[in-house]
Amino acid sequence: MILLLLALAAQAPSLPSSPDPMPTPRSVPAAQAPAARPAAPSAAADPIERRYRDCAALARSNPGGAIEVANAWRVEGGGIYARQCLGLAYITLERWAPAATVYEQAAQEAEAAGDPRRTDLRLQAGNAWIAAGDPTKALVAFDLALRAPDLTGERRGGIHLDRARALVALDNPAGARADLDRALRLVASDPIAWYLSAALARRANDLGRAQTDIARAQQLAPDNPDILLLAGTIAGLAGNMAEAGRLYRRVVELAPESDAGRAARASLEGSAPAPPAAAPQPQPQSR
Repeated sequence: MILLLLALAAQAPSLPSSPDPMPTPRSVPAAQAPAARPAAPSAAADPIERRYRDCAALARSNPGGAIEVANAWRVEGGGIYARQCLGLAYITLERWAPAATVYEQAAQEAEAAGDPRRTDLRLQAGNAWIAAGDPTKALVAFDLALRAPDLTGERRGGIHLDRARALVALDNPAGARADLDRALRLVASDPIAWYLSAALARRANDLGRAQTDIARAQQLAPDNPDILLLAGTIAGLAGNMAEAGRLYRRVVELAPESDAGRAARASLEGSAPAPPAAAPQPQPQSR
């Protein structure tokens, strides 16, 4: 018989508390969390656009060099473009606090200019603050982003997901639940929203809610290893060891070398699973 007890006790993913490189609409998590889409420069003269693209590419390949280039450009008056490039370079280096600070400065500059990039920049700042271990500052950034008058329902729902992650990091599960429920009403087709909701419900020992929400996540993303891993854990907690084993085997089949695959394999082998890895951090994108 498959031994899952240790896995069921120790492995179930809790609500992620640090950001990931989620696109918009978000994909699905690897015990991870939605980071906002990097703010793309608005239409600009070709030379500025090209300079930004070159700097962003350098931020990926040589972030130290990009920091020098972006700072020099900022002194020359590069404004939001230069700060965006600088933020991308800091993210590549996983220097989260400086990245958050730069994005906040860019958002303030965009706000003063009436530039719509301000919302993206605030989301970037908030997710960087979560990665830096300062969810209080992240909440401030997300709340400012929610004030934007032109938010779509989908965008607003994504921000509520981000707020929920920050609130979990602040040990405020009730607040996180309120934000997740708002998000579910706005982005009901987003599997990560249901995944996060199921994870929070499992954490609160609300097994019925966890089962319902992870089932919905599976419907929307049937082959995502992380969703299947949580589904297996929830099945085991409900006493359905056969289903838990089936789901864990599926995780190993789909992604044997991933964190989810290794944890599922450990559970199937009857050993204590590896602790959930820290969530992947947001990776820079030029657009």
